[in-house]
Amino acid sequence: MAASRLLSDMRCGPIIVMGVSGCGKTTIGETLARHFDVPFIEGDALHPQTNIDKMSGGTPLNDNDRWPWLEEIGRQLRAKKAIAGGGVATCSALKKIYRAYLREAAGADLRFVFLNCSRTELESRMAARKHHFMPPFLLASQLSTLESPVGESGVVSIDGDADPGTIVREVLALFRS
Repeated sequence: MAASRLLSDMRCGPIIVMGVSGCGKTTIGETLARHFDVPFIEGDALHPQTNIDKMSGGTPLNDNDRWPWLEEIGRQLRAKKAIAGGGVATCSALKKIYRAYLREAAGADLRFVFLNCSRTELESRMAARKHHFMPPFLLASQLSTLESPVGESGVVSIDGDADPGTIVREVLALFRS
């Protein structure tokens, strides 16, 4: 059975594809949303302009910058769940307290897909992408802020260095188990 068929046969509650900048959240999130036939929410598009300006200027975000953004992601996921039965969003979700807040905001059945990439791969991807507001040198701040979700309930950890097709197949297998 094709991966897309397997995905469409599964019930999809809300999912957040998470990890630091450059890990592939958008690529994997869009693919999962298409296969589950649920709305896709690009977390980066929900940042207030002040956050985008701050990151574009080379300043890392702090907790005060992130809370309104996290609130909006949670609000959007809850709305998509009510309307479509689920949704897939992207969000760095760097800290355990952020993930706890998102679970509360989006509903207890929220699942996270953590794309865990090597620093070398992240640096390569960030250097190659064009027209993104997050400069590659801010990767270090995200890596130092990241509180690994490995072992948290409702989180699947995936080797983000793999190709997107492999990642999606692994996510499906983990969701089925």
